[in-house]
Amino acid sequence: MTSAAPRSSWSGQWQEKEKGGSRRQPLTRERIVEAALRIVDTEGMDALSMRRVGQELDTGAASLYAHVGNKEELVDLVLDLAYSEIELERPDPAAWQEQVKRLMRRSRDVLLGHRDLAKAAVVANVPRTPHAMDVAENMLAILRAGGLDEQTAAYGVDLLGLYTTATTFEASTRSGGNSQEFTDQVLAYFGTIPVDRYPMITSMAVALTRNVWGERFEFGLDILVAGLARQGGGTDPAA
Repeated sequence: MTSAAPRSSWSGQWQEKEKGGSRRQPLTRERIVEAALRIVDTEGMDALSMRRVGQELDTGAASLYAHVGNKEELVDLVLDLAYSEIELERPDPAAWQEQVKRLMRRSRDVLLGHRDLAKAAVVANVPRTPHAMDVAENMLAILRAGGLDEQTAAYGVDLLGLYTTATTFEASTRSGGNSQEFTDQVLAYFGTIPVDRYPMITSMAVALTRNVWGERFEFGLDILVAGLARQGGGTDPAA
């Protein structure tokens, strides 16, 4: 009579199930970029590296290079993923100025929603990934629908993009609840400088440090869009 094969112990069965249930998901470019954006959201741009993304995905940094060429490409892809969140509009000649402002507000809100990602947007400068180019294409279409000539629209899309990314990056450096603290520090400093040498700054200190959310950004948008309309022969919705 032959003896039966020994049964697996309870601990052995558990280990097999645990091993099978913890299989890694396949490494893809999409997973790498999503992980990178999570790191930016929680830790900021300075924390983003190939090694850190590898840690996030429980793999070595070397394995990422089969999907992403280098950190610069990764940053471009992260930016593009963020830009995919920006809602676009069909150009309306009768409402083009407000459409421009809405698109810039959405761009700002999306970038601010990802900590200091605007830093990368400033460095990137020229859109060269699909969703970034979608935003630029939509902006150009809106400007042209508003009656702006080609060159004014071309300069305008660049100017509006620079204004949005620069002001958003500035705002991101003061996020996390310290915006008013920063403003108070500047106001206090202006109170210490010599009045005879800086009469305008000292007398206008309150106005210069006014900190009302979105007010400065909207002021700039109004000036830029109205100026583009005058410069490029755009239609005036209020006319």
